[in-house]
Amino acid sequence: MDNKKQPVPDTTITRDLSKLSAPTGNIYETVIIIAKRANQIATEVKKELNSRLEEFSNFADTLEETFENREQIEISRFYERQPKPTLVAIKEFEDAETFYKIVEEPK
Repeated sequence: MDNKKQPVPDTTITRDLSKLSAPTGNIYETVIIIAKRANQIATEVKKELNSRLEEFSNFADTLEETFENREQIEISRFYERQPKPTLVAIKEFEDAETFYKIVEEPK
């Protein structure tokens, strides 16, 4: 998840629904597109986080043997500070970086 172009806001902001739905002509289709993209982003981030934390995994049988690792905590904090996938997906949609195809059902 590279956000090098323009920063994504950390908080939710009010958006003009008519501008947001202009590319599709329907706010519901826009919401579905953004939601699907947000799910893709969340999955990518989760895979990335799990792969980075996998090196710290300990196959201990008891909870008493579990210990905290400073690097693991820093990695977790880095991902906690990242913008939410929904905000990233909305930003991508507003910047026309999201590819989507609306399939019309045959009549």
